[in-house]
Amino acid sequence: MPITTQLAAKLKAAAKGRSDVAPLLLQSDGSPWDNNPSQNYHRQVDKVVATIGLDPAQVTMYCLRHSSIVRMLLQNVPIRLVASLHNTSVAMIEKHYSRYITEHSIDDITRIGLLSEPTPAADNVVALVR
Repeated sequence: MPITTQLAAKLKAAAKGRSDVAPLLLQSDGSPWDNNPSQNYHRQVDKVVATIGLDPAQVTMYCLRHSSIVRMLLQNVPIRLVASLHNTSVAMIEKHYSRYITEHSIDDITRIGLLSEPTPAADNVVALVR
């Protein structure tokens, strides 16, 4: 069964018995998301961060987003795709992450476009006289 069919079946089962205007997606505890769903994620991430002994003021959802963007850029994922996956623009990625676009991958990428001179044969190399 294709994954879209599986998802449709799960969503239909989740909606069974609910009114047409009831929220379709609920939190893991069964409660509806509030008007600012990202705040729910932040609270959950804060709990995880505190549980592992780190400071929730230092390790945020934004840090996870930033790490994801940098990881993708370092793996040479096309910038347009990185931007789309993180709901931002290519211009913003280039503005804020340009050092990651070029810092680690520049040698491998630019080598492809450089002229490659063949190694000289040993019998045609002459030492220069000073």
